[in-house]
Amino acid sequence: MDHYENFPVASLLLPKALREPIAEIYRFARMADDIADEGDAPPEARLRQLAAFDAALQRIGQALAEGTEFLAEEGPEPRLFQRLMTVIQRHRLPVQYFRDLLSAFSQDVRKRRYADFPELLDYCRRSANPVGRLILHLRGTPTAADLTRSDAICSALQIINFWQDVAIDWQKGRVYLPQSDLQRFGVHEADIAERRCAPEFCALMRFEVERARLLMRLGAPLARELPGRMGWEIRLTVQGGLRILEKIQRVNYDIFRHRPTLKTLDWLYMTKRALFPGREPENGDQEPG
Repeated sequence: MDHYENFPVASLLLPKALREPIAEIYRFARMADDIADEGDAPPEARLRQLAAFDAALQRIGQALAEGTEFLAEEGPEPRLFQRLMTVIQRHRLPVQYFRDLLSAFSQDVRKRRYADFPELLDYCRRSANPVGRLILHLRGTPTAADLTRSDAICSALQIINFWQDVAIDWQKGRVYLPQSDLQRFGVHEADIAERRCAPEFCALMRFEVERARLLMRLGAPLARELPGRMGWEIRLTVQGGLRILEKIQRVNYDIFRHRPTLKTLDWLYMTKRALFPGREPENGDQEPG
């Protein structure tokens, strides 16, 4: 999924035993996301493929509940689902989280606008949060507080990717900026189409950046709750999200001409912030990169 490409995935920071199952989770998510987004297949064909994935997950859930054999050969991508079945069974992962991802990807095929921020968060609940929850479940049974903080981090990452990719999403016919916020700040879709970074658009983006930063900070304490390498992985992920927001500020919110990405100096800065946590700078001008 695009919103994770700036951030570590199954990296060397993670315990070795978790790298392969995490890689399988991301492999499933990437393949399903590509069905929704890549190529030139018509919407009906994309939805049929995603429905076939969902049917395979339902069969996995049924096989686990009944203690029967799962026959991956009967559905799509048999090797993918056979590996996924092994991971789900070994780590007792909730199948519903995988189905939630498919629900979000199917929504991407059907839905192109979001009325308000709660509606966007509901999308994040299914498109991003399940990944964080699955990773927590790989360690055992997470607490309710850990799940809440993980959701905040994952939703923030998804939203940061949206603000990073306003222009790219427009080319796909999508606007993730809530319609109520566009109206509030006097921004029109024609401004996005014409890549116009007017004062109204800058004010809107400043508001959205601060909202994403607050969400990320709400989830950040999770890194202190989890011991060892997992905690360090989360620290680095949080710093990556905050760094992208700082870089959006640095270009005065003109993401049309300056799409912020993480470069080598940024990773060094993120590592320093992870090692020596403190107050994150409010403006990217305070740090190099």
